[in-house]
Parts: sequence; C-alpha cells; structure tokens
Amino acid sequence: MEVVEKGKARANAALALNKEDSRSVSELKIVPHRPAETPSFYEAFAQRGILVDQIRPGLLVCTFRVPSRLTDENGNFSNGAIANLVDEIGSAALLSEGFPIKVSVDMSISYLSPAKMNDELEIISKSLGHKGGYSGASVLLRNKATGEVIAEGRHSLFGKLASKI
Repeated sequence: MEVVEKGKARANAALALNKEDSRSVSELKIVPHRPAETPSFYEAFAQRGILVDQIRPGLLVCTFRVPSRLTDENGNFSNGAIANLVDEIGSAALLSEGFPIKVSVDMSISYLSPAKMNDELEIISKSLGHKGGYSGASVLLRNKATGEVIAEGRHSLFGKLASKI
C-alpha cells in the first residue's frame, strides 16, 4: 500500500500547477464553442497548423510543423499529440472516400524516433479498406528534412451501415 501512496504523491506532484502555470491557465480566454461554426478549443489547440498538400479518395498528405505547445518536457513532439494526428488524419483519409463519420475502435501506434519543436513533418494517411461498417487507415509521420519515420499508426473505425429498408 505504501508503494501506491508514494506513486500517487509523485503523480500529484508532477500534475500540480506552480504559481506561474496557474496564472497562465487562469488568463486563458475560452470562447464558447458553436458547433459547425467555429473550431473548439481542442481543435484550435491540437490541430491548428495542419496543411493539406494532397487529397484524393483514400489518400491524404499533409504537412505539419511541430509547435511548442505540443512538445513534452524534453522538447519532443508529445506522444499524445502524435496519437491525435493518427486519429484525426486517419479519419480524414476515410472521409475523403465519401464515407460517413465513424467512431474509433482501435489505434495502434509505433513511436520510432523523436521529432523536435519546429521540425516539419509529412503526414501520409491511406485507406486500408472497408468491410461492412468497419474501416481502416494507416498513418505515417515522417520528418521532411531527414526522411526519418517518426511514427506509424493504424486506425480502425466502425459506423452504422445504411439501412436497406
């Protein structure tokens, strides 16, 4: 039990806001979200800066420069931000084929090398196919300057089939 309490104390200490962080957070101005009219705070924070280079059915190629807001304490592109891109860009590749929005059921991501703040990434998402209401996409994040693969993900989604009535 003592190990659990020590772990909780370490987690709480890591997540605690210092006075400067607390002041910064309290000064955030979050405008109420109007669905379908304006991006949500999440969309603006996590996805701002994605540039679409190429789109055709089943393929989406984007460029993204790693912003400081999405880096971890070591200055690396955050794994959570990478997972977000696999989710969003993978879904977008499937939407490019004209399929309705579906719900994510599984993501598998291999984190292969770090990306740093201001690194320019190429993100390539391809549809892997559809079977019934199930669809899949692959997403590759590559450093544009070095060609090094940052991460590779597979994204599975499920949605209702159109009624045959």
